[in-house]
Amino acid sequence: GGGCGGRRPGGRAAAERRGACGGEMAQCVQSVQEFIQDSFVPLVAALCSEEAERLTRKNNLGFSELVKPFCRLTSEVHMRDPNNQLHVIKNLKIAVNNIITHSPQPGGIRKLLNDVVSVSQPTEGLVTNVITAGDYDLNISATTPWFESYRESFLQSMPASDHEFLNHYVACMLVVSSGEPEPVEQFLKLSQEQHRIQHSSEYAYPKWFIPNTLKYYVLLHDVSAGEEQRADSVYEEMKQRYGTQGCYLLKINSRGSNRGADEQIPDPWSQYLQKNSIQTQESYDDGPYTVISNKNADHLISDDLDNDIQVDGLSNNFKAHPLQLDHLSDTSSSFDGTDYIKTTSSLHESKKTSSGTPHGACLTLTDHDRIRQFIQEFTFRGLLPHIEKTIRQLNDQLISRKGLSRSLFSATKKWFSGSKVPEKSINELKNTSGLLYPPEAPELQIRKMADLCFLVQHYELAYSCYHTAKKDFLNDQAMLYAAGALEMAAVSAFLQPGAPRPYPAHYMDTAIQTYRDICKNMVLAERCVLLSAEILKSQSKYSDAAALLIRLTSEDSDLRSALLLEQAAHCFINMKSPMVRKFAFHMILAGHRYSKAGQKKHALRCYSQAMQVYKGKGWSLAEDHINFTIGRQSFTLRQLDNAVSAFRHILINDSKQPAAQQGTFLREYLYVYKNVTQLSPDGPLPQLPLPYINNSATRVFFGHDRRPSEGEKQAATHISLDQEYDCESSHQWKELEEQVVAVVNKGIIPSNFQPTQYCLNSYSDNSKFPLAVVEEPVTVEVAFRNPLKVPLLLTDLSLLWKFQPKDFNAKHNGETKELACGNDMIGAEVIAEFLINSEETKMARLKLFPHQTGELHILGVVYNLGTIQGTMMLDGIDPSIGLQAGKFVYNGMSVRGRQELEIQGPRLNNTKEEKTSIKYGPDRRLDPIITEEMPLLEVFFINFPTGLLCGEIRKAYVEFVNVSKCPLTALKVVSKHPEFFYFWWKYCCSNTTESLSF
Repeated sequence: GGGCGGRRPGGRAAAERRGACGGEMAQCVQSVQEFIQDSFVPLVAALCSEEAERLTRKNNLGFSELVKPFCRLTSEVHMRDPNNQLHVIKNLKIAVNNIITHSPQPGGIRKLLNDVVSVSQPTEGLVTNVITAGDYDLNISATTPWFESYRESFLQSMPASDHEFLNHYVACMLVVSSGEPEPVEQFLKLSQEQHRIQHSSEYAYPKWFIPNTLKYYVLLHDVSAGEEQRADSVYEEMKQRYGTQGCYLLKINSRGSNRGADEQIPDPWSQYLQKNSIQTQESYDDGPYTVISNKNADHLISDDLDNDIQVDGLSNNFKAHPLQLDHLSDTSSSFDGTDYIKTTSSLHESKKTSSGTPHGACLTLTDHDRIRQFIQEFTFRGLLPHIEKTIRQLNDQLISRKGLSRSLFSATKKWFSGSKVPEKSINELKNTSGLLYPPEAPELQIRKMADLCFLVQHYELAYSCYHTAKKDFLNDQAMLYAAGALEMAAVSAFLQPGAPRPYPAHYMDTAIQTYRDICKNMVLAERCVLLSAEILKSQSKYSDAAALLIRLTSEDSDLRSALLLEQAAHCFINMKSPMVRKFAFHMILAGHRYSKAGQKKHALRCYSQAMQVYKGKGWSLAEDHINFTIGRQSFTLRQLDNAVSAFRHILINDSKQPAAQQGTFLREYLYVYKNVTQLSPDGPLPQLPLPYINNSATRVFFGHDRRPSEGEKQAATHISLDQEYDCESSHQWKELEEQVVAVVNKGIIPSNFQPTQYCLNSYSDNSKFPLAVVEEPVTVEVAFRNPLKVPLLLTDLSLLWKFQPKDFNAKHNGETKELACGNDMIGAEVIAEFLINSEETKMARLKLFPHQTGELHILGVVYNLGTIQGTMMLDGIDPSIGLQAGKFVYNGMSVRGRQELEIQGPRLNNTKEEKTSIKYGPDRRLDPIITEEMPLLEVFFINFPTGLLCGEIRKAYVEFVNVSKCPLTALKVVSKHPEFFYFWWKYCCSNTTESLSF
């Protein structure tokens, strides 16, 4: 709505109060009463000469746009009703619009409503309400400006109809410039043109309230360029001709167009013109203009075609409408359908252009006050006396036609008292098809009087008239007329001061059912729902409001259904006992309808808010659906990080989906991830969610694989990754090692002694940095698990590591700096293909080959994650495919990423502090120190007996092989039973191989 509030006539510009109506969970500036009052205001037409329009265009404004911010009265107004009682009107607002002669087309209105919702998005840092209900703490949007914009545009763009008069023009301003050669003659031409539009059969639109429309004559004077004396002279002549109450001299443009850079003049027009730019998607330009408008919004559109009618300098381009699209001929009764029209970039460009254009450059604050004073004078001296007179005339006509002895107002109690005749249900009534009342019909005069009383806030008299008209229409079975009377009777009853009667919600229910089911008019049904829902919410009847909003959702309009479902969801969450799951369910439904309507951002917002309810509650299928939708919508909106996060949640959430659906989720994830990585190909590798890695099951083996037994040579048993961990055996080996170390060191175990551990796992002591030898491999066994029912194919799988070279032989190591690591320092084994079948746990053994001493840190694994077409190897597929056996059918979709190996150490439980808190020690199995080259011993037994008799002596051979390049000296042999053995040298064949007999 428009208007200026906060100051009396003569004050300076003030911003209009704006906001949603009361009753919503949002913090609202407007009450529901103010919202309804602003939705139904007296309409005033404006008919301007070309010269008058030229004067206003100096400010990049049309005449109707010029006065729009000042169309709300800032003081109380008084008028008398037909019973001569004084009636007070507060905060009255009027709407001044240029004349158009074609009704808005449904296709154009659909596009308008889609656009206003599309451009109204939550701003960054939007204030949210935190709703606590049970276990839920929900962040809900504190406002819904997109719904408020839609509702405002919907109500303003409703075309006038014959069964009601609320959208009919009450008066017409005729505007002429004082600089014209013959201003009075120009007024006469404008008056004749208005008469022709209203009374000629050539024009069916716009609609006019009464045949004798009030004409108000406005002389527009340009202070900076015009002759003030001549303007005063013409104005005196006008007062003689039209009376002082019927004309006005409006002076504007008190300064030239060159405003100083340091001058700060308010611009109250921008908020309206931004809406206009949405509707017209046109920028201001030099050249001929067509002056057009909808109910409460005016537009200037460039028109280069020669199909406009120019009559004696009048701007009579009435053929076009801002909501009419050339390619649309839809004349259905629904504004919004499933044929969504996409918002183009021109919408945003035009909005940017409009918002950046200065308005009112030639106007001073004094001019602002003059415009405000003009609207006040027009309303006080012209419009309201005309409405008061019209109400009296209608009342007198009704008295004479109905043979009543007193006025309708004083007879109210008589009409509505006494016995009540039971009304038929709506299902029993049949619509009288094609029933049209003549303009002079008493039923229409009652309705006309009711609408006039409603527009000037005389709600008690309006209710009486609506109630009487409703009965007459029902008796005639004129259902469209009856529904209209029921609708406004309900609103009037609610707006009556002091609330003498409860809000008749059943009136609205009957009106909605009639509009929808009998009249097939969803536009009027929607208006009823929008009004009634706000009234119910203001009375905290959120359950009734939600049911009403849901009732109007249908397949004919996705946008309307989405908005109403979202408001219903807010009703559920705003109840005294919030219905959290109903809120979430209806937000999901709203998001789905937003998506179908092409409103991707709103759809994403609805799904994201609903996710707060479903997340972590065990409803995995619902979570999967929401995350999948959020992922797709985010990807469409190029919010790739959000899309990746949503798809990631699906894959790591122990999905209970069937294999086919899981395969779809995985392919979508890979596709989105591929797009993300392509945006920053040189960035760090992303973290991949699949397959799962059991970090605690990671094992590390140091050294080469030992040679197997050969012929009569039996290899001595050694630690390997193929063995299960034996705690008792490990402890025995540790004791033996400590014994031999003690012998070597004269019975003392050195304080820095560290038992040899070839294989580290979750059971071994990993508190110290393990030792690895340069040129000897470090093997890491990683436990992968595929949680999905579809196979995963990892390609180019290898370890991710960091290495810091150090020279342990140097006397002064000093500070060592981290160097770039390449294959010259650490070699890495790469597994070309690693297939993990559905729901399989599989080990991968990956090797690193250190070529230099230093500190090695194994960080994780890096690989390409992809899928295959089948779940089996090609050996089990039709061989006619012609590919090599052992390869996999790869579908070409993969992404490269990494997973970190993060192993948590054992919980500490030694000190009191550790026992009373949760602390974990280090686990350093993945952080080996690479030492210089050492000897490496292999042992083989020859003719070793498998069994002995008591007292039997047998000879066997043991072969010691040093496979390293470093010499091995001071070989010691330790045994738990040394008395069973006796050694002597058999022979020595080389520096690296010794053979002993025992």
